[in-house]
Amino acid sequence: MDLVLWRHAEAFDAREGQDDLDRPLSPKGERQAQRVAAWLNRQLPAGTRVLASPARRCQQTAAVLERRVKTLAELAPGGSVEALLHAARWPESREPVLVIGHQPTLGLAAALLLAGEIQPWAVRKAGAWWLRSRERGDEVQFVLHAVIGPETL
Repeated sequence: MDLVLWRHAEAFDAREGQDDLDRPLSPKGERQAQRVAAWLNRQLPAGTRVLASPARRCQQTAAVLERRVKTLAELAPGGSVEALLHAARWPESREPVLVIGHQPTLGLAAALLLAGEIQPWAVRKAGAWWLRSRERGDEVQFVLHAVIGPETL
């Protein structure tokens, strides 16, 4: 199974009294999302399941993909690694899954899958980590397939 963890692009800081979920992408974030989405659209199969946080910045990041997106409350800021992996059906899902979410959950999930323990790994804004599970004999291995960011595209 392929699992792509994509952090939302750069967003404006919250204004006084503004709900964190309502923060929109900045102009720089819009450009970042377009760059990474173009790459993802070239790489990901058409049947990829796309899951996103309900936060406005994640919804705007997802919209650039121009694919069907399922919004899940459990992917909101502060969500758990377990909830993310459950939503993605990792590693049993037959189709690739793209999760658009937040730090620190994305970094924690990557660390758990690749290092076997929760560690505070950082996924940069608009960065995407592509993980793959594969079977080798009786063992399931998790492999880092790609890490990209808007500045590398």
